[in-house]
Amino acid sequence: MIPEKLRKIKLSDFDFALNEEAIAQNPLAERDTSKLLEYKDGKIIHSQFKNLPQLLPVNSRLILNNAKVIPARLKFYKTSGAKIEVFLLEPRSPFTQFELAFNVKGNCVWQCMIGNLKRWKEDEILSKNLKNGSIELELTAQLISRENQLVKLSWKDYIPFSEILDLAGKTPLPPYIKRQAELKDAESYQTVFAKEQGAVAAPTAGLHFSEKVFQDLRSKEIETTQLTLFVGAGTFAPVIVENMIDHDMHEEMISVSAESIQQLLTKNIRIAVGTTSLRTLESLYWIGVKIHNGEQDPLKIEKLYPYTIKHPTLTWIESLQCVKEYMSTQSLDRLLAKTAILIMEGYEFKSVNALITNFHFPNTTLIMLIAAFVGEDWKKIYKEALDNNYRFLSYGDSSLLWRKNEENF
Repeated sequence: MIPEKLRKIKLSDFDFALNEEAIAQNPLAERDTSKLLEYKDGKIIHSQFKNLPQLLPVNSRLILNNAKVIPARLKFYKTSGAKIEVFLLEPRSPFTQFELAFNVKGNCVWQCMIGNLKRWKEDEILSKNLKNGSIELELTAQLISRENQLVKLSWKDYIPFSEILDLAGKTPLPPYIKRQAELKDAESYQTVFAKEQGAVAAPTAGLHFSEKVFQDLRSKEIETTQLTLFVGAGTFAPVIVENMIDHDMHEEMISVSAESIQQLLTKNIRIAVGTTSLRTLESLYWIGVKIHNGEQDPLKIEKLYPYTIKHPTLTWIESLQCVKEYMSTQSLDRLLAKTAILIMEGYEFKSVNALITNFHFPNTTLIMLIAAFVGEDWKKIYKEALDNNYRFLSYGDSSLLWRKNEENF
């Protein structure tokens, strides 16, 4: 049963004026020189991201999303000259797991978003010539399902798909960056700790971290834990409904190792780096609740599931213990799950004391998450950022937001 108060949450409650000039179009020359707004105890302090280690308590643990952005944009041209753009979303065959899909040789099928789809006939084969050193090869694309936008890609079978993408693909910059992707974006639109290939959008809160920042964090004995949420194209999908519970949340794959679960059981002050890390952590909590309750399909968190549980009695530690025991029973060294969790007003956070995040668009699920995290002060935070010329969105500046109630969970 969905609480009635959720039906009263409206998209228009999360609006503010954002000029295009505030949207960063290019990365800074040095990642860690971005501005950092810290919000704590109702007060705001302005700093630079390179000073982050000095702002964190010694017993902190940063949780990072190590998803790696793939060059997901593939452009093909028909003999007529018409351009067809294939935007890779998720592998469908022969493997559906990202870590296996990139090692495939010869051919594969992906679900895609296709630009100029109406000009591409089913079974029509498009081709693209590639050069790998002294070797020339051909990549072909065949539309095998218009309804599901499934595309079969084929090439010579001695090269893994990851190398094909490096040769043929382009960095999938967000649509609000009004320029073509350049060579610099292949590095700058990637965190320095990116590891697990599969994301089509960067976990942008992590873009500010440099090796120097990590060195300073280690000097202060601040620990880090890595997990993975493969950011999908749904992160760019506009909200087109006024009543937020009707918004169609795109499912995303999460992957967390047994080692990371063990690290998250320690009694640190936990700080999520990015909304993707936070959604992963909160989803982990609800996976533990599902396991504890003996529910079916515990590795899938539906959009409104957290709001249907009247009195969740598990603490963060107890829930993660359930996850740990489940993984041990199932002989899993890595937990793979899907989440469509929608975090909005009234949500009770279970996992973290603070959140590092960029500044987001109005009228989006991301700004709703921020409002749920800090309450009505989100308006004060965003006004302060706009008044002080903070840069917004993916290549923009950063914030460190502390929950008003900072107890260790």
